[in-house]
Amino acid sequence: MIEKFVDIKEVSLNNNCPECFSKEGLRLKFSQKIVETRFYKSITSSIKYDLFCKNCNTTIYPVQWTQDIEQVVEYQQKAFKPKQNSTFIKKLTWVLVGVKIAFISLLLLAFF
Repeated sequence: MIEKFVDIKEVSLNNNCPECFSKEGLRLKFSQKIVETRFYKSITSSIKYDLFCKNCNTTIYPVQWTQDIEQVVEYQQKAFKPKQNSTFIKKLTWVLVGVKIAFISLLLLAFF
């Protein structure tokens, strides 16, 4: 089973970076968790967001956020629309279901 986070949306913020004080480098990235096995692929409701400064190449953790950054991040979280939860069944699963149905129908034909 493979679990990974896929980037859904990236927003640039006009706030000052708490590390380098640049006003042009802050990026807020939203990621959604996807689980994939041999039989299915599923988009989950688990959302992760990261704040990163491209000028100083630093991840900005919530402890370092100013009140202005918190307000902007909160607004962006409300405006963010994640992908809908869904499960996609892969071809191997359909083949196994078909084989199982054929086997059961052969058993029923043999006894009746």
